Amino acid sequence: MKGWSKGDRVTQPTYGPGTLVEVNEHHTVIDFDEHGRRVFSTRLVSLSATSEPAPHKASAKRAKKKKAEVKA
Repeated sequence: MKGWSKGDRVTQPTYGPGTLVEVNEHHTVIDFDEHGRRVFSTRLVSLSATSEPAPHKASAKRAKKKKAEVKA
């Protein structure tokens, strides 16, 4: 296994390109460009490096709370 680290851009045969979110001896978490976040067993996952840049993702916006109406 290559010494992958958080933030590396990789490609996986089934899901394609993605960015490593977490890597430890048990689990590898990848945020794929087209398929979202997936968790793999580190021993079994097959990855290769890619120079393809990550696509721009819009930041998630939080919903605003409704203000309580005051009745007189």
